[in-house]
Amino acid sequence: MTSDSLALAARHADDVIALRRALHQVPEVGLRLPVTQQLVLDALAGLGLEVTTGAGLDSVVAVLRGGAGDSKDPQRQVVLLRGDMDGLPVTEEVDVPYRSRHEGRMHACGHDLHTAGLVGAARALCEVRDELAGDVILMFQPGEEGPGGAEPMLAEGLLDAAGAGRPVVAAYTVHVFAAEQPLGLWTARPREMMAAADTVTVTVQGRGGHGSQPHRALDPVPVLCEIVLALQSTVTRSFDVFDPVVLTVGRITAGTKDNIIPDGGELAATLRTFSAANRERAMALIERVVTGVAAAHGLAAEVGFSEGYPATVNDEVEYARGREVVEELFGPDQFALRELPEMGSEDMSFVMEQVPGAYFFLSACDAPDPQLAPSNHSPRARFDDSVLADAVAWLVEMTRRRLAG
Repeated sequence: MTSDSLALAARHADDVIALRRALHQVPEVGLRLPVTQQLVLDALAGLGLEVTTGAGLDSVVAVLRGGAGDSKDPQRQVVLLRGDMDGLPVTEEVDVPYRSRHEGRMHACGHDLHTAGLVGAARALCEVRDELAGDVILMFQPGEEGPGGAEPMLAEGLLDAAGAGRPVVAAYTVHVFAAEQPLGLWTARPREMMAAADTVTVTVQGRGGHGSQPHRALDPVPVLCEIVLALQSTVTRSFDVFDPVVLTVGRITAGTKDNIIPDGGELAATLRTFSAANRERAMALIERVVTGVAAAHGLAAEVGFSEGYPATVNDEVEYARGREVVEELFGPDQFALRELPEMGSEDMSFVMEQVPGAYFFLSACDAPDPQLAPSNHSPRARFDDSVLADAVAWLVEMTRRRLAG
């Protein structure tokens, strides 16, 4: 079966690369991706799939019905494969014939490869559908970079796409990287793979005045500065380094002129955690520190939390299956265990909270030195799409093995 999956992927490689390059030229951002959605629908046409599109977002869900086993079995198993479709608000600086045609928009995170790879997997799986004793949900998702497309797709019935009450037994996805690892290397780890990401906003209310008379005002600026420092100490002194918490203040806003003490100010920070307990505890500690520092200076402060994506956690059984497939398809040297999780976040986590899953990284770095290559989200990020056949083969083999029992 393993060599067969490689051959299936190879047969579709040229078409998949052509689709990726077409997608790369027309990046779209957010939940509304009409051009991308139509390209996906055109690419899936004629495959005999049950295709639906989203109501509140430009998603595509396609169901591939396997031809083996009892099609009327209410417990017939379902596997979900996901590809995200959106780009980023970045102006591309990569000189390739298929570069973005839209100023200020770019596929800088490789989602064009993910989308094309999922189409390739659909085509390959259709060739062997008669052997599949279950069904496959193909999840083409917008908005991964924000505001998040997985949650609304779940709300619109993603997991019931193959039939209400039918168990989705596994979910698989591949994410490419433009840097860090040599071309074609797969990396993953069991359990925590990526962090939860939440946004913290702090508003400090003081009393403005003249910069020459700070004693007649309640200056929010030094209070904001003290809050930043206090928060850093809180993180390093309150959490176990083996269950890491990262809090980074990325914005401080206050004032309009050097000699004016403003009435108030604001800061915004990103909070990254891996466990639900630390996530909840960090939020409580942040609020306590912020209000306490402000109160010590006679000022008031408000803290707001915007919960983002939860941690992405690989199921240990599905991780082991994924690693086995990589090593059998491409050789043991093409897999490297990630010793530490990635502090970035990913909204595939919402699916993997409900379904055991495997989330694997694949290097598409085309630079001689991966450590010096521009990374994902850079306007100079380059992705070598020769790895697409590998991604297709892995998705196909994972699906075939899971539905074989």
